[in-house]
Amino acid sequence: MSSKDLTAPKTYVGKKELWMFSIGGMGQGMIYAMMSSYISDYYVNVLHLPLMFVLLLMLLARVWDAINDPLMGVIVDKHTTKWGKMKPYILFAAIPIAVLTILMYLSPSLEQKQLMVYSAIVYVAWGMIYTMADVPFWSLPNILTPNADERSHVVSFSKIWNSVGSALPEIFFFASGFLLPLVISTTDPEEYNKKKYLIIACTVVAIGIVLYVNSYFHIKERVVLPVKKKAKGEPSQLTRIFKCKPLLLIILMGVLSSGRYMVQAAAIHVARYAFYIGPDLTGMTLAEKTAAIDASVGTVKTIFQLCAVVGMFGATIFMPKLMQKFDYKKLLITTCLAGFAASIFTTVIGWFTNNLYFCIPFILIQCIPLGVINTLSIAMIYDCLDYMELTTGNRDNAMGSACQGFVNKLGSALSTVGIVVMYMAIGMEPDKMLSSTAIMAATELPRWQNFAMFSLVSIVPGLSMLLCSIPMFFYPISGENKKKMQAELAAKREAEGFSVAE
Repeated sequence: MSSKDLTAPKTYVGKKELWMFSIGGMGQGMIYAMMSSYISDYYVNVLHLPLMFVLLLMLLARVWDAINDPLMGVIVDKHTTKWGKMKPYILFAAIPIAVLTILMYLSPSLEQKQLMVYSAIVYVAWGMIYTMADVPFWSLPNILTPNADERSHVVSFSKIWNSVGSALPEIFFFASGFLLPLVISTTDPEEYNKKKYLIIACTVVAIGIVLYVNSYFHIKERVVLPVKKKAKGEPSQLTRIFKCKPLLLIILMGVLSSGRYMVQAAAIHVARYAFYIGPDLTGMTLAEKTAAIDASVGTVKTIFQLCAVVGMFGATIFMPKLMQKFDYKKLLITTCLAGFAASIFTTVIGWFTNNLYFCIPFILIQCIPLGVINTLSIAMIYDCLDYMELTTGNRDNAMGSACQGFVNKLGSALSTVGIVVMYMAIGMEPDKMLSSTAIMAATELPRWQNFAMFSLVSIVPGLSMLLCSIPMFFYPISGENKKKMQAELAAKREAEGFSVAE
């Protein structure tokens, strides 16, 4: 180990290491998207679990996460294994995540009450194990390099591939509409959907876990903070979090932006109940009608997911350059307000024309903040950790990542809760829409129900974008304040014998 001049523009992360970490994020993105984008449809429309049960499960699981995520942050920050501080969790969590993701979509033959217990246990366990993987993984940029600019580049580049991973399950879902009818021999809509989800889940897990685990063998923990014993009366990690105003503003922004997940999470529901794109269903047999509606659902959902992917990925791919030239705070506020404006156009056009294709350009703009927030929020949390290190002498890397993980999972859960609440508010009965003996198309519903479901991907995400921009007006780590903080921190680290492994 040797002390480094942290004011010098030295870089530490080579191209291969950057790519391997980013591809690991891609694998992780695949698995998270398999849960966050599909679990609500699977529970509600395939397993026909009671709407109130799904709502309570999502809420109570997130309450547990409020304890679980910070707890994981404390464990990671306080302990270093003989294999490293953050890296070992990549291996520890891989197999349990793979198994639980498959169990989540296994569709066991159980009575409804037993199925509810099974689903609750698997869902909560999945969230806990995912936390064990997520918190350390996204804490790694802090110890891959001490260079704040390089750290931001690692985050922005890896988020590009994380976004690609998030899109891959949708590609599998779209392809399944053409391939699976050739191999699944059943006319039962419920049985077909159960098999479809299980096949897609197994495919995602097989690819995603390999990409995720591969990163372990190619990344290096370099940054070694000086060992510091806790002084008597020193605030705890949680206390430091609650006293850090900039970090609390980022957390509040993340919570208020939860609606941004709707475009992806609600897409399958909107595809089922807001639009039908296909041939006239009159006179079709149940098997023909099932196939036609399934094809329409796949097409409509793919349109929304492609909008999300293009908007989000397009923003993410430009973020490394934008983050070098523009202030994070201004970038976030500007794109969120643009997303809100686009949502108004999406809503108005959807109401007056009921034509999905006319809405596409504005849905694309709506989805730009997804990529911006996903990238900037974690980079800004790292800046908050710099601020905490400068003002308190402590750097809680994993706790910062735990805050990000909690906000992401809370946002995903609130999206699902919002979908369930909409079902309940408009009197939608999923078991009558998709059963073993009948299947209904969106065209068979009143138009006000079509539009109510459509609002989940139009005005609801837009209002969320508007709300989340408000805390950012008060965020202090930007412009000259940020430059001054980084200079002071570099000098403080050098004086304290901060070290970096070659």
